[in-house]
Amino acid sequence: MTINETQDEIIEEFEGLTDWMDRYAYIIDLGNTLPDFPEADKTPENLIEGCQSRVWIAAQREAGDKIKFEADSDALIVKGIVALLMRVLNDRTPDEILGSDLYFIEKIGLKEHLSPTRSNGLVAMVKQIHNYAKAYKMLDSK
Repeated sequence: MTINETQDEIIEEFEGLTDWMDRYAYIIDLGNTLPDFPEADKTPENLIEGCQSRVWIAAQREAGDKIKFEADSDALIVKGIVALLMRVLNDRTPDEILGSDLYFIEKIGLKEHLSPTRSNGLVAMVKQIHNYAKAYKMLDSK
């Protein structure tokens, strides 16, 4: 499934949830689907700067040039937002990540329903994922 197909699937799932309390509950449930994040990876290097709550994202290169991300947060709603990002961007190549337009964030109304600090945190998470993709792409060009 492509990044855009995954985003479209998420948009479709959210269209069935018209009330924002239901959407928040769904986002929290998605956070519970994240695999366990190793305590050893909860390091300052993996901590995302600019987030109100603590968010960790770690990356490693997998076969086929894909990047495997692991992520966690100490806040339920943020953990769900991270789970959405992981669903869209995990196991992708650097080019796929860097060439993606994450339109699902606006289409599901998430951007307008986040506090300014949570919105800044979302931007910081996406930026860090892009930074990992850029770093792996640079390694490829050497």
